[in-house]
This record gives sequence, C-alpha cells and structure tokens, in this order.
Amino acid sequence: MTARAPSPRALLWSAIAAYTAGFSALSILRHRAFSTGRFDLGNMVQSVWSTAHGHPLQITSLRGDQISRLGAHFDPILAAFAPLWLIWPSPDLLLVTQAVAIALGALPVFWLARKHLGSERAALGFALAYLLYPPTQWLTLNEFHPVALGCPLLLFAIWYLDEGRLLPFALFALLAATTKEEIALVAAGLGIWYGLAHGRRLAGSVIAVAGVAVALIAIEVVIPHFNRAGTSSFFTRYSEVGSTPGGIVHTALTDPWQIVQTAFTGRGLGYIARLALPLGLLVVFAPLLLIAALPELAVNLLSAATTQTSIRFHYTAGLIPVLMAAAVLGAARLTRARPGLPVATAAVVVAVASNYFLGPIPVWRYFPGGEQQQAHAAEVSEHDRIAAEALRLIPGNAVVSATNSLGAHLSARRRVLSFPFLQDAQWIAADETAPGYADRLAPLPTAVQLSWLRRNPEWRLVFERDGILIFHRASAAASTA
Repeated sequence: MTARAPSPRALLWSAIAAYTAGFSALSILRHRAFSTGRFDLGNMVQSVWSTAHGHPLQITSLRGDQISRLGAHFDPILAAFAPLWLIWPSPDLLLVTQAVAIALGALPVFWLARKHLGSERAALGFALAYLLYPPTQWLTLNEFHPVALGCPLLLFAIWYLDEGRLLPFALFALLAATTKEEIALVAAGLGIWYGLAHGRRLAGSVIAVAGVAVALIAIEVVIPHFNRAGTSSFFTRYSEVGSTPGGIVHTALTDPWQIVQTAFTGRGLGYIARLALPLGLLVVFAPLLLIAALPELAVNLLSAATTQTSIRFHYTAGLIPVLMAAAVLGAARLTRARPGLPVATAAVVVAVASNYFLGPIPVWRYFPGGEQQQAHAAEVSEHDRIAAEALRLIPGNAVVSATNSLGAHLSARRRVLSFPFLQDAQWIAADETAPGYADRLAPLPTAVQLSWLRRNPEWRLVFERDGILIFHRASAAASTA
C-alpha cells in the first residue's frame, strides 16, 4: 500500500511554517549579530516602548529632540504592538511578527492562483514563488518596518477585491494604509483596476478617490502637523524633481522629460529588471493591474536615495503584492491562450534560480555565483558577544547615547541619543569598528569625539574591549553613589 501524497494545502501550510521559522530565526540572529541599527529597528522599538509606557509613538530624533514618529512617517499601526510589548518586551517581537505576517501573504496568493488557474497544484506553485521571490525575503530581513506589514495586508485586499467582497477589502486596505503614507495610493490604483477590469466603475472610482484622499491627508496634514519643520525630511530625496508633493506635480506638468530622465537611469532600469525577471516577466501579461504599482514605482525611481531602487530594502513592500497578483493573472491569461502550458512549474523554477542569484539565504554563499550580499550578517562573532556583555552595564531607564549598531539594542527607553550627540546622556555606548550614523549631522565625527571623551574628566571609561567603549558621566555616577 503506497503512502498518500500530501495535499497542496498541507504543503502550503508547511511552506508557510518553514518560512516563518527560518526567517524568524535569521532575523533574530541578525539582531544578535548587531546587523540591525538604531535606524531603523531601534526607532520602531522606541515607538512601541513609548506607546506601551504612556507616550504614544514618541521617539528621539537624530538630533536628540523628543518627537512623534508620525512627524516622519504615517505608520500608526505601530501602536498596535504596545499591548504585545507588555507581554514580550523585546525587539524579537517585531522581527517575528514581521516574518509571520509576510509568510501568511502566501495564502491570498494561493487563493488567487487557484481561482484563476483552476488548480491547487498551480496555486501552490505561485505561493512558493511568492515565498522564494527575492524581494519578499529581503523585505522580511530588512530589520523591521511597519510598511512590511502592508505587503500581506495588500495581498489580502487584492484577493477580496477580486472576489467583489468590498467590505473585507476596505478593512484590509485601510489597515495597509496605516503602515506608511503612500500605501493608500496602491489601494487607489487597485480601485482603478477594479473599475476597468471588473466593470464596476462606480465602486472603482470611489476606491480610487478614497485612496488618494487618505494618502493626501497622511502626507499633507498628519505628517506636517507632527513635524516641527512642517513637512517630512523624506521629500528632500526628491530635490531633482521638486522636493515636495506639489513641486513634483509641477515638474511633471511643466517638464515631464525631467521626470523621465530621473526615473529611467541605469539604476532605475536595473531595479525594474530585478523586480520583474524573478517572476518570469509574467507581469507584462496583466498590464492593467500594474496601474496600482505606478505610485510606488514613482516614489522609488524618482528618489535620489539608492536604497529605494534596491530590492534589499523595505521600499518594495507596496510593489510585491501588485507584482505577485499580476504574475498570477498574467499566467492565467497565458494558459487560456495556450492550455497545458506549465506556468506554475516555470514560476517556481525561475523563483529558485533568481533566489540563487539575488536572494538573502546564507547557504548560497557556498555555491559559485550565489548571492554574497550580507551572507554573514546572521553570524554572531566574538565582537558581538563582547558588545552584548558591555551593554548590560547600562541601566534600562538611563539616557544613553549610542552608535547606530549598538543603538538598536538600547532603544527600549524614554530617550536614546545618536552618538556623537551627547546632550543629557548619562551613558555612552560606542563601537569604534562601525561608522557613526549621525556623523553627517554632528559637529564632530565619532573618532574625534571619542578621543575627546577619553581626556574629559566629566566622563569615565568603564568598559573597553575589542573596540567597544562604554562611558559613564561622572556627575551621574556621583548622584547614584
């Protein structure tokens, strides 16, 4: 009697569980190896910690001011983690939740593919392609960002919209909009697709208008209200095309060629290729759905920040759901034209191959041509163990100034400064082997400031080993003696 093969649904849940376990472990190990930073994991940790302790979404800015997280980005979903923090007060909470949420995005991919391809085996193939898609995996490992939660939320929204179930769609789209200010524009694009592809033009128009309205309120009302400068510093990345939302629109109307030149550089075209090729270019067969990807593509392609045109960062969160859904619909269109075409098998094969060349799984470094970027980021070294030992000297309620790599481990407190800013710090934690994130704004770079601290009687060096330095302010030590 032969054993019965596992069903596609059982294999799907096994893949989701394996992804969750593997990427949760990798994320935690990367944090233990100090591959995370005060910016950005520490920033999110402090937002959650502050909310749990009665100071909603407050953080310490790069210059040392106490501000609202909403003055930088519209991601109020962070507040939802506050009750969980009281149960599990650790950055691991955020890292594991991110891995679980992204893994669960395979469910709506499976449902969408099963509906349009008429096969659970084919649906399993596309769910696996989603989990193997390099941008999905890099998104999971890129520290923790609220917008990463927007990826699975938008996938659920797409599924419910395709089903014509507008109430659950609205719920998931609204939740997705709380993960970052421009994500509502993706929902607006989905409304346009729904109106045209499903013939529901009134409903599609309402969704589109609502999405644009939510994004404008987040960008033009909420962020300026909480930002002392009146606008988000995020827009300084768009100096070439206008620096503000209004300026960008003005450039688009008066000098559209400037927009084209800025977006479609070699870097921009390479970014588009890295997004589309791992999906076997299936997205080109569902061009109408790609309308929903245009706002997020524009946000990334027009930015001067190179991180925004890299698949290794969280800026793909709003693109992945649309591209995966477009790949499914594109595959369905192909199979209708050529029945029997093994598109799901091809999708898995292409996903595995692209993961080999572009993905973050550490094992690829052992094979020739495999992806090497951040291949050792999850390896905890002796230097990391020394840093962990040193940080235990700093009390949990003390004001501390820390270099970026150490700051992610010290952010669960009311105030945490970015070294070399000192201000009211009672403790300093610095890693001489890692560059200082705040050097670009501080009056003195990290190396010069550390040299000055060694000679300053106000500060006492209480730990020094392997480039890890811990200073304690003498007056603070005397007051606690």
